[in-house]
Amino acid sequence: MDTILVEQVRSFNRRVTQTVGALHDHYLGRNRPLGESRLLFEIGTAGATASELRARLALDSGYLSRLLRSVERQGFVATKPDEEDRRVRRAQLTAAGQRELAILNRDSDRLAASILAPLNDAQRAKLTAAMGEVERLLSASAVRVDEVAPDSRAAEYCLSHYFAELAARFEAGFDPAQSLAPTLEGFAAPDGTFLVMRLDGELVGCGGFKRDAARTAYLKRMWIARSARGLGLGRRLLTELEAKARTLGYRTIRLETQKSLTEAQQLYRSSGYREVPPFNDEPYAHHWFEKPLR
Repeated sequence: MDTILVEQVRSFNRRVTQTVGALHDHYLGRNRPLGESRLLFEIGTAGATASELRARLALDSGYLSRLLRSVERQGFVATKPDEEDRRVRRAQLTAAGQRELAILNRDSDRLAASILAPLNDAQRAKLTAAMGEVERLLSASAVRVDEVAPDSRAAEYCLSHYFAELAARFEAGFDPAQSLAPTLEGFAAPDGTFLVMRLDGELVGCGGFKRDAARTAYLKRMWIARSARGLGLGRRLLTELEAKARTLGYRTIRLETQKSLTEAQQLYRSSGYREVPPFNDEPYAHHWFEKPLR
């Protein structure tokens, strides 16, 4: 990694933590550090389970438990069994917690305004635009790629959303039972793989491949959630799948796509795939692509 880039990130982190007051034990002048206040923000008016909070805040169970116990002792949070699943406990703000959250929101707005106040209009526009770009790139950096079993709940969740999108986009709809890969049979190791992408614990993408020939992988079911598009995740997922195929000894990777998926076609072409004659009779395909894995 370029040391100049690393130093810039560290310098940015130092400036941000100082500007937002993350170094103080009394964040925004309240009687608690940033971690506890952020927990109140994250629980919010809707409440949240411990697993949701761990995923959103990227905290280990022990530290999250200590934060929860602390805000519970202060009377801001109460935990009770979740209404949908009694085995799961859900954290909810008490009346005192809701009043405290309102104060935190008010003071957070004041802090943001104090950062913008010394700047002129052009500088404010540049700063907020830069913040938006930084947030977008940090979100992309926070995405985690995991290999899962093709019959896992994560895979089923992604496929259900993917199929629903195809049904809405294709002129004649989409019925997975009519396609060449109605299930993910064959996508498991050692000949295949299925990857999912998570952002703050939420599933935002998937894709996999299975063996098509002795040294050829057949890529299928690539999907990125609408909420996560624009982060470069499609290219990252494609790169991860190609790397996995190489490690399994494949020398070629191929796929097909439908005519309405123009953004997918652009991704494949810009990633080194060339259009080839049809190599299967997938009823929903209009374009077939192939790429050597050197």
